[in-house]
Amino acid sequence: MHNRRRLILGAAAVLLAPRAGHGQPTGKMQRIGFLGSTSRRAHGPFLDAFRAGLRERGYVEGKDFTIEARWAEGEYGRLPALAADLVRQNVDLILTHGTPGAQAAKAATSTIPIVIAVTGDAVATGVVPSLARPGGNVTGSSFFFGELNAKRIEMLKEALPGLKRVAAVMNDTNVGNVVTLEAMSRTARSVGVDLVQVFAKSPDDFEGAFAQIVKAHADAVVVYEDALFIAQAERLAALATRHRLPSVGFREYADAGGLLAFGVNFPDVWRRAAVFADRIFKGARPGDLPMEQPQKFDTIVNLRTAKALKLPIPPKVLRRADSVIE
Repeated sequence: MHNRRRLILGAAAVLLAPRAGHGQPTGKMQRIGFLGSTSRRAHGPFLDAFRAGLRERGYVEGKDFTIEARWAEGEYGRLPALAADLVRQNVDLILTHGTPGAQAAKAATSTIPIVIAVTGDAVATGVVPSLARPGGNVTGSSFFFGELNAKRIEMLKEALPGLKRVAAVMNDTNVGNVVTLEAMSRTARSVGVDLVQVFAKSPDDFEGAFAQIVKAHADAVVVYEDALFIAQAERLAALATRHRLPSVGFREYADAGGLLAFGVNFPDVWRRAAVFADRIFKGARPGDLPMEQPQKFDTIVNLRTAKALKLPIPPKVLRRADSVIE
């Protein structure tokens, strides 16, 4: 597995390294269609990171590129229609994120280049046949979702040695969430923890999901990188704290009040998406650009939340944290 990753990353580094003409836009106004799974408020900052990546390569918005955005507002069932609308607009490239967005964009067009800013395992979810050779019109960044969430269970167990049962909050409308359960279950068994699934596909489901978690006698909660959950991180963290449940998730989740986080540095991968767009605008075929795997992962401990839950955090967990919220 590690050798395969090194090969993929090595190929990506060669293909995506700066070339002659770096920082020189093509001279054509590039029309980028953005297919967003949530809202401008939630994912607008990540889209701004993509804009910053283009600026770093010499592109000026309004002169070298425009962005036509479509937002599903957390209703993934709207994504196919929004993707079809972008295709009708005849954009030069579609930028999207997450498994639902990637699948909707891919189903809408086989000719317009698609860049996925970040998604879970793109092979396991059928977005591409291979990370090294994605083929077709799709490329971007993908991470091993199962392994990342399995690591979160290990992190919880290390922070809470007496941990016996963990609830995983998933969005069952996002296949990217569901395919990772096997890896999480293996890790849970290896550290002596029971794992239970709880589903939520809209904010209206959150209260009921936590009621199920309490009924299942879970000792802690894992929150996935679903786009809806990222957008609702503050509410989910508040529910975990209200129910006195230690929890772990992505960086934005810990920032919003979750106890722990281990995850992808999202602004970094969205900025990297501009590298793919730049190469495609200069003539590269998306299917020839290996999908990257994120290189920056953040470990965060929220001591404010630990104090609210009256939980001591072991020194070895604090030592490994990239940042501590006090």
